[in-house]
Amino acid sequence: MNHVNHAKVLLVLLSLMLLTTAGCSGYHQGRPGSHGEPTIQEVVPEVKQLVEQNVKDPEKATQVQAMVQDIAKEVRKSNQEVRGFHEQLASLNADYNAKPDQFLKILDGLNNTRMESAMKILTMRFKIKEMLTAEEWKNLNDAMIKVRQEHEKKPPGGAMPHGTSSSPGY
Repeated sequence: MNHVNHAKVLLVLLSLMLLTTAGCSGYHQGRPGSHGEPTIQEVVPEVKQLVEQNVKDPEKATQVQAMVQDIAKEVRKSNQEVRGFHEQLASLNADYNAKPDQFLKILDGLNNTRMESAMKILTMRFKIKEMLTAEEWKNLNDAMIKVRQEHEKKPPGGAMPHGTSSSPGY
């Protein structure tokens, strides 16, 4: 999943955090929000509002909101790193004489970067879970699922202009 799917995953930040850096299939489809998915900038305030509505203790809600912001920062950082790896792959793909081991070295770096980011996000997810009661966790998760479903119902927009593609060709 790439930055397109990262924004989508942020929408269900607390329930699907592991998926934020799991792959890159959407990378080839354009920028975040180009297919109706919300961007990180749109999602974080929504998630913070859901936290405020579903976490009873204001101090605890503030701490969870700060962690949501930390997760968003990690997602942005990961997206930037993934784009760098994709650029390396695109450049290497243009090299007729490129060897498989050159691709594998880049892919190893990409996968290691994703795993590190996923682990950071997973750690934050469990810290958030520890702060919340089971009821708060369920209510927050249910609210995020509802919002995600509402976003999924919105028609896709921002299609790429005719004859253009955001795919780097590999």
